[in-house]
Amino acid sequence: MRRADRLFLVIHALRGRRTALPARHLAETLGVSLRTVYRDVADLQRSGVPIEGEAGVGYLLRKGSDIPPLMFSADELEALVVGSRFVRAFAGDRLAAGARAALLKIEAVLPPELRERAARTRIYAPVWRDQGRADFARLIDRLHAAIAASQVLRLDYRDEDGQPSLREVEPLCLAFWGGKWTLGAWCRLRRDFRNFRPDRIHASEATGEIFADVPGRGLDDYLRMAGDERAAMR
Repeated sequence: MRRADRLFLVIHALRGRRTALPARHLAETLGVSLRTVYRDVADLQRSGVPIEGEAGVGYLLRKGSDIPPLMFSADELEALVVGSRFVRAFAGDRLAAGARAALLKIEAVLPPELRERAARTRIYAPVWRDQGRADFARLIDRLHAAIAASQVLRLDYRDEDGQPSLREVEPLCLAFWGGKWTLGAWCRLRRDFRNFRPDRIHASEATGEIFADVPGRGLDDYLRMAGDERAAMR
C-alpha cells in the first residue's frame, strides 16, 4: 500500500470517533507495524492534522475540528461515477483498476445521501470480458505504458483496406472517440504524424529504444496539427 493511501485511511479511521482508537487496531487494519503507525500519526500531526493522543492510549481527532469529507454536488458525483464506469468498460485493465480504487476512496468519505445517489445513477457502460475484449484491454495497457515510458514501438499494422505495413512509431497519446480508440504517434516511415487504430494492430513490440522529445514532433505539435485539421474540416 502506498504511504499516501495509508495516511488517507488513518484520517478516515479517526473521523467521527468519540473515543480514542488504539494504535494496535490501526496497525492490524493497515497491515503495518506499530512503529509505522506511530511515525505516520506523527507526520500527520506535524503537517497540521488535528490528531490528539499518544502511544499506548490511542488517537482521535480533536473535538470540534473534524476534517470535512470531500463534498460534491449530486451532478458532480454522478459525472465521476459514470466516468469511472466508462473507463472500466473501454480502457485497459490498469486504468480500470485505478478508476475502481479512486471511486471507492471517494465513496468512503461521502455523506450517506450522496453515496445512495451514486448507487442509483442509471447511466451504465457494461463491461464485457470475452477473450477478444481481454486481449484488446491488454493492448491498450501496453500502448499506454509505451507512451508513459517514451518507448519506440514496432507495429504490424493493417489499413482500412486490410493492406499490411510495418511501422516504427513514437507513441504520443491515446484518444477515445466514442467507440474507437486511436493512437497518435510520429511515424518514422512516413516522417509525419499518423493516427493508428489499435483494433488494426495485429502485433506490437517495444524496440528497446527510448525516443527524445524532438521539437516539431512532440505531443504539443501533434495536438496542434490535430486541431488545425479539425478547423480545416469545418
